[in-house]
Amino acid sequence: MTTHSNTPAGWYADPQGTPNLLRYWDGAQWTEHTNPGQVPQQQGGSAWELNVSRPADPAKVQHQVQQQAGVAPTGFGGGTLFTEPVLVVNQKAKLIELVNEYSVFDQQGRTLGSVVEIGQSTAKKVLRFVSSVDQFLTHKLEVRDAHGQPQLVLTRPAKLLKSKVLVQRANGEPLGEIVQQNAFGKINFGFMYNGQQIGAIKAENWRAWNFAIVDHTDTEIARITKTWEGLAKTMFTTADNYVLQIHRQLQDPLLSMVVASALTVDTALKQDSRGLG
Repeated sequence: MTTHSNTPAGWYADPQGTPNLLRYWDGAQWTEHTNPGQVPQQQGGSAWELNVSRPADPAKVQHQVQQQAGVAPTGFGGGTLFTEPVLVVNQKAKLIELVNEYSVFDQQGRTLGSVVEIGQSTAKKVLRFVSSVDQFLTHKLEVRDAHGQPQLVLTRPAKLLKSKVLVQRANGEPLGEIVQQNAFGKINFGFMYNGQQIGAIKAENWRAWNFAIVDHTDTEIARITKTWEGLAKTMFTTADNYVLQIHRQLQDPLLSMVVASALTVDTALKQDSRGLG
């Protein structure tokens, strides 16, 4: 990869030769922004999918956080999925989607990890291709850090009206459940741990796009805001984008439940149709 100034800004293979890693070139020099596992020749997903997503531009992620979600710049965290005060969850834009995939960034646009649907059989992909029945079937998501190492496994069992998400560590240790408490009106979920509710997610509108996250005392500890991805994406792709803002330091299991909620809210509430409001 050349580093001449006439090279347009964009994502390119890491000049240091790191496998499966893109680095952002700002038009004049290499930056610290990287995006692992996104090399075009090695894209994941299914061969049947029409993936129209592009590697994230850090400036656009910052605009998404500050202008669209209204989150002011905050102090930096520890640079991981569980230590940053702001997580940006962007679903890969696909005209045809058979496998759910999300990228996770910090407020500056640095890659923190990814979320990938696992365990999809060929028959299930065919069913998803020809119908919307798969929204009622089991979905399993693997949360990976910036190095591709699994951190959490999130399972949404088959549902009819209400969703439930089982949260486990990568080694299979259960952390709790995120349980939908109502099917109509403003959707609420409870964080359940050892049979006790330790927090909740409360939708702020009937479309279930923005959520307040509270602890067991009903005090807000975090907020999930859906950011509008643009008219073209809304009408023609499956992409949904969210910003999670955590107001204070949290401890497990509540911390993992809050992070898991932001990474699974779209899958837990998967709809047949999309709206623009």
